[in-house]
Amino acid sequence: MQLLATLRNAWTIKDIRRKLLFTLAMLLIYRLGSFVPVPGIDSSIVQDILQGRGGEGGGLFGLFDMFAGGALSQFSVFAMGIMPYINATIIMQLLQVVIPKFEEWSKEGPEGRKKLMQFSRYGTVVLGLIQSVGMSFAFSQAIEVDRVVNPAGYYTTLVIIALSLTAGTAFLMWLGEQITEKGIGNGISIIIFAGIVSRVPQGAVQVFSLWRAGELNVFNLLAIAALGLAVIAAVVFITQGERRVPVQYAKRVIGRRMYGGASTHIPLKVNQAGVIPVIFATSLLLFPQTIAQFWDNAIVQMIADFFTIGTLPGTIFTVLLIVFFSYFYTAITVNPVDLADNMRKNGGFIPGIRPGRSTANHIQEILNRITLAGAVFLGAVVALPYILTGVIGLQVGIGGTALLIVVGVALETMKQIESQMLMRHYKGFM
Repeated sequence: MQLLATLRNAWTIKDIRRKLLFTLAMLLIYRLGSFVPVPGIDSSIVQDILQGRGGEGGGLFGLFDMFAGGALSQFSVFAMGIMPYINATIIMQLLQVVIPKFEEWSKEGPEGRKKLMQFSRYGTVVLGLIQSVGMSFAFSQAIEVDRVVNPAGYYTTLVIIALSLTAGTAFLMWLGEQITEKGIGNGISIIIFAGIVSRVPQGAVQVFSLWRAGELNVFNLLAIAALGLAVIAAVVFITQGERRVPVQYAKRVIGRRMYGGASTHIPLKVNQAGVIPVIFATSLLLFPQTIAQFWDNAIVQMIADFFTIGTLPGTIFTVLLIVFFSYFYTAITVNPVDLADNMRKNGGFIPGIRPGRSTANHIQEILNRITLAGAVFLGAVVALPYILTGVIGLQVGIGGTALLIVVGVALETMKQIESQMLMRHYKGFM
């Protein structure tokens, strides 16, 4: 109810209404583009290949298809989705720890972020071109030109497909930046959100078909709905959860004025890494399965079966990798030493903790505890759909990764809408 009331109030403000309409228009363009086919390829053959290789139910292609909103199964110009941009952004964040120049830019404010963003754009095009070439060869069976009869036309078609996929990803990157600049919310996140949500009706139709066929009864549907609501509430609780470390600033007298003496806090989020550990872990474990789909080898197939997500060892390895990447990504994004130094330079201290190294150790201990709780929760959310599949035999339409992304994006977007409403409310008094 509060969500609907916020949207209704936001719609009455002309500026916010214009931004909402712009965002919806961009999303409409995105969804229309998801059905524009790549020239020179038969999408029906692509769908058969994906179904044979686990693209609809799992596998690395299934993960790509989820982020692309089904565009991969249609093999449209948006088949690669925005994944190359996500990978380039993550790589740039990791390089900030390795390359001093990038770290220096990250501390320069808006100008430095613009430089890093430009490198991310270049990286997106490079990664998109590499990935598009790989996908062109992976789905070469669906190319309409015969390689033996017309080899020149075959390789020309490969080039056209690779360039079309790369151009589609570059256009999506531009579309996301336009939404961020002129619309509401983070454009890239909104595009991923729209792609995932677009597949919800398909899952609802599947559940309805099972109910009509008698494979599901009313009790099962109510139990699944109640469980879904409980999981969403838990995701919201953990996503919003934070540990507030109290900070006290000492009083300083400069001339005739007194500065400092204020009490504040450092908000340390329970799930500091967001959905990044889930993406890393699932991509890593789905890689052997994808290799086995292209390489018919008994040993490779055995390794792929062992690490398949949904089996007992695969699920255990998934949870362990999520915990590992949660600590890894949190260590990259949050530096307790820098926090302690900044507090000391500004006359701040944590009550009962000595400034300097003791403060950094104290913050690190808190991060270790809350990160463990957040990582275990992420692992539980990812493993829950597979547990349900094993217990009641129902393929859940939306997985843990998709649920985390959808809830996180929805919360961040609502926060931005509320902040813009609050800003315009204050403008009336100025």
